[in-house]
Amino acid sequence: MTLAWTIARRELRGGLAGFRIFLACLALGVAAIAGVGLVRASIEQGLADQGAVLLGGDAQLEFTYRFATPEERAWIDARAARVSEVVDFRSMVRAGPAGQEDSALTQVKAVDDLYPLVGQVELDGAPSLEEAFAPKDGLPGGVLDRALADRLFLSVGDRFTLGTQQFHVGAILVREPDSATGGFSFGPRTLVRTSDLANSGLIGPGTLYETQYRLTVPAGTDLAALEAEAETAFKDKGMRWADSRRAAPGVENFVDRMGSFLVLVGLAGLAVGGIGVSAAVRAYLDGKTATIATLKTLGATGPLIFRIYLMQVAVLAAFGIALGLMLGVGVPVAFSGPIESALPFPADIAPYPQPLIEAAFYGFVTAFLFALWPLARVERVRAAALYRGDAGTRGWPAARHLVAIAALAGLLIGGAVWFSGLWKIALGSAGGILAALFVLALAASGLRRAARALARSRLMQGRTGLRLALASVGGPGPEARSVVLSLGLGLSVLAAVGQIDANLRAAIVRDLPARAPSFFFIDIQPDQIDRFRQRMQDDPAVSETESAPMLRGVITQINGRPAKEVAGEHWVVRGDRGLSYADDLPEGTKLTAGAWWPKGYAGEPQISFAAQEAEEIGLKLGDTITVNVLGRDLTARVTSFREVDFSNAGMGFVMVMDAAALQGAPHSWIATVYAEPEAEAQIARDIGRQMPNVTGISVKEAIGRVTEALSAIATATAWAAAATLVTGFAVLIGAAAAGERARVYEAAVLKVLGATRGRILASFALRAALMGAAAGLVAVVAGGIAGWAVMTFVMEVDYAFEPVSAIGIVAGGVLAVMLAGLLFALRPLAARPAQVLRSAE
Repeated sequence: MTLAWTIARRELRGGLAGFRIFLACLALGVAAIAGVGLVRASIEQGLADQGAVLLGGDAQLEFTYRFATPEERAWIDARAARVSEVVDFRSMVRAGPAGQEDSALTQVKAVDDLYPLVGQVELDGAPSLEEAFAPKDGLPGGVLDRALADRLFLSVGDRFTLGTQQFHVGAILVREPDSATGGFSFGPRTLVRTSDLANSGLIGPGTLYETQYRLTVPAGTDLAALEAEAETAFKDKGMRWADSRRAAPGVENFVDRMGSFLVLVGLAGLAVGGIGVSAAVRAYLDGKTATIATLKTLGATGPLIFRIYLMQVAVLAAFGIALGLMLGVGVPVAFSGPIESALPFPADIAPYPQPLIEAAFYGFVTAFLFALWPLARVERVRAAALYRGDAGTRGWPAARHLVAIAALAGLLIGGAVWFSGLWKIALGSAGGILAALFVLALAASGLRRAARALARSRLMQGRTGLRLALASVGGPGPEARSVVLSLGLGLSVLAAVGQIDANLRAAIVRDLPARAPSFFFIDIQPDQIDRFRQRMQDDPAVSETESAPMLRGVITQINGRPAKEVAGEHWVVRGDRGLSYADDLPEGTKLTAGAWWPKGYAGEPQISFAAQEAEEIGLKLGDTITVNVLGRDLTARVTSFREVDFSNAGMGFVMVMDAAALQGAPHSWIATVYAEPEAEAQIARDIGRQMPNVTGISVKEAIGRVTEALSAIATATAWAAAATLVTGFAVLIGAAAAGERARVYEAAVLKVLGATRGRILASFALRAALMGAAAGLVAVVAGGIAGWAVMTFVMEVDYAFEPVSAIGIVAGGVLAVMLAGLLFALRPLAARPAQVLRSAE
């Protein structure tokens, strides 16, 4: 080892010639992974540091569609230093002249005088919430989000209506400290005092709202112990607990999963870089033919030579990884201001060690994985072969090296599974990358064979430029393989992103007009439902109306056991779920098992459950389910399963009980309305004027907000794919640079034979176009398969091949290879044949 290190160190004194592409590929891949991981860690740290601010207190108890009872409130007050009560619900804001009012959906937060317990609300138009809420001309004040105020053309001092209560705009909301814990919202925020809503008709029995009691606790309070005490005290009361230790679990989960996914996309870029590493090592060894031969003749063994160059690769890999880490830290830190201001939650950009360790791990394993193959084959070559100009890159490595390569591949995949926490996606991504590399390798081999055969065919007679290009592609050099592998993998990632994005958008456009309703109305009171139905029935533009009674309930137990012990983290047992009742079997309902209760049934409560969800959580006919409704537990027996389609935004309930079980509970009705687009505005105005407490959600607008979120995710993924392409382009430049010497000799020979510079350049361009087109075509196929798999098995949406992005991918592949090749075409074209051929004698 000492001798190997001495020789390796002396060779490294010669500089980094031949390893620039090696370093660039490794640094870019590591930088991408480090940068994504750093931003993710920064967000997680910001969420942890600002937990109390994000939550609005040290702890929070939340109840569904009810306020805390006097006994419950007394329990809360006894353990808190201060308590703030918040009521959260959706409603419609109306503004404008009578008869011409415009309306918009809003997420209302009704607060008390102590809000916010922690943090500050930023306002425009008033110095504090107290002044913004102060009465003016006999009307209480309210605060509107700027987007909502702009939508309704409202300014400070103007009037607006919530339910039957009028308000004046006291201020414009710039930022609320606890916005990150609210989850996805269909409308911008409105802040009002809870006491000012007393006569609005928006908060009452059966209406849909949530109450949150935010607590600040005495210093030294054990939040874990307090949570356990609360869970015991409020058992079976439908209470949900949160505290500052994990104030925004939904945001954390999204950031963690999105970050992990982007890291996996970054691994594709690192795999592309690995191809560049392998090509760089191979080219470097080609240039070391005389050195290796000399060492062999002086008695150096194959293992010694292997160790010499393995040490050089290790030193250079460490250097490249260090560059990548500096780049991965430097860019986020340099742009920390814009990044932090653009995020809707806190982030503390800093060089956290965990993502850097993760990126360094990926970099080292990838470097050795891809460098080991060309290094290992040198060990078995004889000196005589080396002096003949063979760099020793043919033949299979020794068995121990093959085992080491397999172990490194397993380590890389295992690391991806461990670090990401998404083992299915990690294994799927790894399998996809390996499959893509295998297909691309086959495509490269097939391209070379086809080009060689076509160059020799009679079809090429008289087509000198094309024949030369085909002969070059089919030659023994590694250029075609490097180009197709590196560019093809990068383009495959981009093609998959393009296919998924295009299919998601097409699915939304395709499905919305045919299947989705125009409106989803909530909070229709029982004494309003007949008038509501009559209004829709009298409107010729309304083609269909569906309505059903609705409550919200939390599944607390299944067969007497805690629901989460049975169903795990299934979405049905996380939070409250829609619950309805019916006497007769609803029209269009299809039972898959069991039987519906008879009309007028008044026995033991029965429940019909959605079939797919029941199968996922392991429910069987005869099982019992306990649902907490308005603080009271109701246990029912499962007597049927039925098909429920949630994909069309229509009416659908996971749970439906018999009418006698729920009819006495306070509740409201919901309805879906299918209408012509030109009638939607009038329907919204009429319902807002006649039933101001009813909230109408435009399904098209809601889907538009979801589309915006999907677009943001697609954009982030596309940028990650673009980073992969940058790495692939670096590999292309390396392949072109490595082949420059051969092209100089080739151009000299062609000039002697009478070829003009134009014909030689055309030959080079055709060669590049052929390799780029091959890489692009394979990438389109691979991306199409990946897009089909994601849309079919993950999104469960019909897939259709999208040709526009595919054409762009192929054209981009051709252009990238031509640019990389032409960068190194000037020297071969300028070379003088006599000088080149004399030096080659």
